[in-house]
Amino acid sequence: MERDVELSEFLKSRRARLRPDEAGLPFKTNGTRRVTGLRREELALLAGVSVAHYTRLEQGRSQNVSAEVLDSIADVLRLSDDERSYLHALAHPAHRCRDFPQHPIRPGLQRLLDSLVLTPALVLGRHADVIAWNTLAAAVFADLAAIPEERRTLGHLIFLDDDVRRMHGDGWHRLAREHVARLRVLAARYPENPRVMAHVDAVCKRSPEFRALWTEHHVAAATHRDYVLDHPVVGELRLSAELVSLPGDPELQGLDLFAAEPGSASEAGLRHLAATTTRLPSSGR
Repeated sequence: MERDVELSEFLKSRRARLRPDEAGLPFKTNGTRRVTGLRREELALLAGVSVAHYTRLEQGRSQNVSAEVLDSIADVLRLSDDERSYLHALAHPAHRCRDFPQHPIRPGLQRLLDSLVLTPALVLGRHADVIAWNTLAAAVFADLAAIPEERRTLGHLIFLDDDVRRMHGDGWHRLAREHVARLRVLAARYPENPRVMAHVDAVCKRSPEFRALWTEHHVAAATHRDYVLDHPVVGELRLSAELVSLPGDPELQGLDLFAAEPGSASEAGLRHLAATTTRLPSSGR
């Protein structure tokens, strides 16, 4: 992802989605206006900057744009907190986070995974690649050890695995949209990691649905989510998920944990899977 190109496309997409009347400007529907979104000059006026200054930003030239101007533009565009952070990351990368070689995870972290007998858990890398997991995660989602390493990613599972898609049912479209939105955050967070965009390109080539969602420029750093799964063995599983960062492991995105409500049928389903599933490999390395 070229940062200047993405900055340009992101601003254009957010300007196009905001109607003038939503921004407090008069909006005529008599056919004299060629676009429904804000014009550049209208956005510049509302943000209190010159048209030339905003135009340079929308062309991807952000070197001399202050954080205050970015915040003013974000206010006019009604960006969410995640979108605002994304705009700042594109315009002013805080640091060029180097790529890290991939190694097996720390033994202590793997022991933590294996100790969570009623909590499906995944360790995720920088492009949502699944680095390690526990037995219950494999029983709930997929036999991850049987999947080739290059396809052992959330992107491949969500968009290219029919069983995973079937298990999510009507919730699949929300899941897919949220995942692509999170990948955009990762692409801006790790600008020098070639595997992030290599992963995006690989899934784009194989999934038209992924490709269409990627062009919509949705941005969201999804950390907590709720899922309703139709599991082939235990039936409905209602799970809450939390993505926990691991500050001591900068090469990792975090630890993704899933839990059912205590005393619920879903917790009983997890107990059944934990009791009946043969111990599976918990890492692909």
